[in-house]
Amino acid sequence: MSIGFLIPLCLAMGLVGLMAFVWSLYHGQFDDPEGDARRILDPPPTPAAPKPGPAAAPGAEDAGCRAKGAGQPRI
Repeated sequence: MSIGFLIPLCLAMGLVGLMAFVWSLYHGQFDDPEGDARRILDPPPTPAAPKPGPAAAPGAEDAGCRAKGAGQPRI
């Protein structure tokens, strides 16, 4: 079996990798690596507390449910 086709194949794959690297350089993929490194270490922002609304009547969470089996306990 001839391995003469492997050298051009390897050269072509290397050229594709080099072209991908150059493309990423020109399209800003490496512009701010320090910012990304710091951002991953910061804790995520905490969500705002929900605003208190009017007091709900007892059983109000199921009041809008009119589907079949509305009186059945949920599993």
